[in-house]
Amino acid sequence: MKTSTACALVLACIASTATGKAPAGAEPRPVAASQREAEADRWAAETEAKMTDDERFSLIHGFMALRIPGLGDPKMVWPDDVVPGAGYVRGVARLGVPSLRETDASLGVTNPFGVRKNDAATALPAGLALGASFDPELARQGGNIVAHEARARGFNVLLGGGINLARDPRNGRNFEYISEDPLLSGVMGGAAIKGAQDAGVISTAKHFALNSNETNRHTWNATIDEGALRESDLLAFQIAIETGKPGSIMCAYNLVNGAKACGNDFLLNQVLKRDWGYKGWVMSDWGAVSGADFAAKGLDQQSGEQIDKQVWFDAPLKAKLADGSFDRARLSDMVRRILRSMKAVGVTDWKQQPKVDMAAHAATALEIARRGIVLLKNDGALPIAGSARTIAVIGEKAQIGVLSGGGSSQGLPPRGWAASDPIGGAGQMGAWRVARWFAGAPTDALAAAAPQAKVSFDPGLYPAAAAAAAAQADVAIVFVNKYEVEGFDSPDLALPRGQDAVVEAVAKANPNTIVVLQTGNPVTMPWRDQVKAIVAAWYPGQEGAQAIAEVLTGKVNPSGRLPITFPQGVEQLPYTAIHSFGTPENTPVTVPMREGADVGYRWFARQKLTPMYAFGHGLSYTQFAYSDLSVRSGKTLTATVTVQNTGSRAGADVPQLYLQSIDGSVEPRLLGFKRVELAPGERRTISLTVDPRLLAKYDTAVGKWQIKRGNYTVAIAKSATEPVLSQTVAVTAQRLPR
Repeated sequence: MKTSTACALVLACIASTATGKAPAGAEPRPVAASQREAEADRWAAETEAKMTDDERFSLIHGFMALRIPGLGDPKMVWPDDVVPGAGYVRGVARLGVPSLRETDASLGVTNPFGVRKNDAATALPAGLALGASFDPELARQGGNIVAHEARARGFNVLLGGGINLARDPRNGRNFEYISEDPLLSGVMGGAAIKGAQDAGVISTAKHFALNSNETNRHTWNATIDEGALRESDLLAFQIAIETGKPGSIMCAYNLVNGAKACGNDFLLNQVLKRDWGYKGWVMSDWGAVSGADFAAKGLDQQSGEQIDKQVWFDAPLKAKLADGSFDRARLSDMVRRILRSMKAVGVTDWKQQPKVDMAAHAATALEIARRGIVLLKNDGALPIAGSARTIAVIGEKAQIGVLSGGGSSQGLPPRGWAASDPIGGAGQMGAWRVARWFAGAPTDALAAAAPQAKVSFDPGLYPAAAAAAAAQADVAIVFVNKYEVEGFDSPDLALPRGQDAVVEAVAKANPNTIVVLQTGNPVTMPWRDQVKAIVAAWYPGQEGAQAIAEVLTGKVNPSGRLPITFPQGVEQLPYTAIHSFGTPENTPVTVPMREGADVGYRWFARQKLTPMYAFGHGLSYTQFAYSDLSVRSGKTLTATVTVQNTGSRAGADVPQLYLQSIDGSVEPRLLGFKRVELAPGERRTISLTVDPRLLAKYDTAVGKWQIKRGNYTVAIAKSATEPVLSQTVAVTAQRLPR
C-alpha cells in the first residue's frame, strides 16, 4: 500500500472518530505491523517459488461448496477439509498453505439451505442499520464477532465488507451496504474489515465496483466519467482499503464503462493495483467470469467455478501459458497475492480456535440495533408514557418476530426463524427469495418493556379490523414491512400489500399512532402527516424486537442518523424507472450514471430538491446545541466545535461536518462526523480533521486529486439539510497523490 499524507489523515480521522482522542497526525506505522507485512511478502515469494504449476493453478480457482441440484457434478469428491458453505480453494499442504474455506458473512456467518445441520450464528442488523450508528468502533466489534464465529467453524475467508454506495433506493441489496456517502461507507466498512482480520480471518471488500442495482446485474453496463467514479464509489473503497487492509477484493457482476468488472483492466490493474498499490488478491463474484483473459486484466482468482460456463482459470489458462499468450510472471503474481494475504492476516498460523461467547455476541447485535434505529418523526408520542394502559400492536408477524433481508447474507440465528415465506421468482436467485422473520416477538418485547400495559395484536390484514383494534387502545403501533432480497429490485418505493391503507385507517382510529419501519430501503409514506411518530428500525437482526421496544418505551434514547436519503418519491431520483426493469434476466442494458459523483444527498442539493428525510437526520429524546465552531485551513481543514446536551436525559449526538460551497458554488460533501455521548448539561469540544480528497476533484488529465484555490464554506450540521454553524475559510491550491 502506498503511503501518503492523505492516507495518514484518513487513518488519524478514523482513530479520532472511534476513540474520541485527538488525531495523531501522520505518525509512522507500528513496527510490528510493518514487520508482519514484510514477512508476508518474503514468505509469499519463497513459497510460490517452490510450487509446481499444478499447485499454482490450484490456488487460483475454487468451487462453491454446496450440493445443489443442477449445480456442478453431484458425484464430485470433496477434499476432507471442506466446510460446506460459499466456497473452497485447495491449499498446498506440503508447503504449509491452507485451503481457503469461504463463507458469506455480510451480516453474520450464513448457513445456506441449512447445509450444516443445527448450525446457527449471530445474525446482525442490516448494513444500513450499522451505517445509521455512525460508530466505527461498533462496526469493528461487529466484524470481529463474525470472524470469531467463522473461525470456530473452520472458515478462514469472510465474503463480507459490502462497500457499494446506495445509489438507487430501490436496489434490493442496499440493506447489506452501509450508506450513500463515500466517507461514511469507507470508514465504517474499513473498521468492520479490520475487526474481522484482527481475529485472524481474511475479509473481502465488495463488490468492486458500481454494483448499484440487482436488475440484470450480470449485463448491467454502468457508464460514468472517471473523475466522478473516483470521487464516489471508488473513494469509498479506497478509504475502506486504507483503513481495513482487506486480504481480498471481490469484483462485481456488472460492467463498468463497457467491460465486465471482473475483467476490467482499468478498475483492477490501473486503479486498484497501480494507483492504490493494493497487495492483496482480487477474487471474482460467483459466476462473474467469462474468459481466461480476465487473468491478464487483473483478476487473480475464479470463485464458484460451477456457476461459470467453464473453469477458465484451469485448462484454458494453462493453454495460454503453454503457448506464451499468458505471462508466467503474471501467474506468479496471482499466486503470491493470495499467499501474501494468508500470511499477513494470519490464516497460515492458526493453532487453537478461540472460544466463542455467543451471549456477548448477542449483546453486540443488540447494541448495533439500538444505535442503528432512527427516530424520523416524533410529535410527543415517544417515548410511550407510563400512563399507557393498553397498547395495540398491528402488523404482519409482529407477534412472532422481526423481518430480515434475503439472499446470500441471510442468517440463521440461535433462536431460529419464526416464519419463512417462500416468495419465489424467475431467474437464478428465485430460490433464495424467501422472506424470513427472526424469532423474538415485538409484542413480547413491548410487554416486557412496558409491564403496566396490556399488549394486544392484530395482523393488519384488513384496514377496518386494524382500526377496530387501534380504537380500543391508548397507543397504536403499526409495524410495516418491505422485504428486500439479493437478485431483485423493487419497482418503486411504496409499501406492498396494502399497508398504507392500514396505517391510514389506524391513524384515523387512534390519535396516538406510531409506525415502525422494517425495511431495507427508504419508503414513501403518504400517511406521514397523519401519525404521531415514525421509527426506522431497518432489518434489526436477531435482537431487534428488544431494541425496538427499548427505544419505543424510552429505556434507550434513539441516536441513529439516516445513512441514506428518504426521497418524497421516485420523481426525485436521477432516473424515475429502473433501466430494463421487467425484461428477461441478463438483458443487456447501458445505464448512464447521470448523477455522477452526486450520490444521494449531493444529488438533492445540486438539483435543489427537498427530500422527505435528509441524509444524517435523526431525532432524540433530548436536545443538543453547538457553539464555538472554529475551522483552520492548511494542507487540509480541521474543525473544532463544542457540543452540549441541553436536555434532561443522557443521549448521543452525531455532529456532522459538511462542505457547502466553494466560492459560492454548491458543493455538498460530508467531511467528517463523530458520535458523542453526553449526560444532561454535559458539553464536549470535538475535533474533526478532513481527508483532503473530500475537498478535491479528481483531475483525470494528470491522474491526481486537485484542491482548487478558493473560499470554502463549511458547516456543522444536524443533517445534510440542517446546518447550524458555518464558517468560510480560504484554501490554497494543492495537488494530492493518487
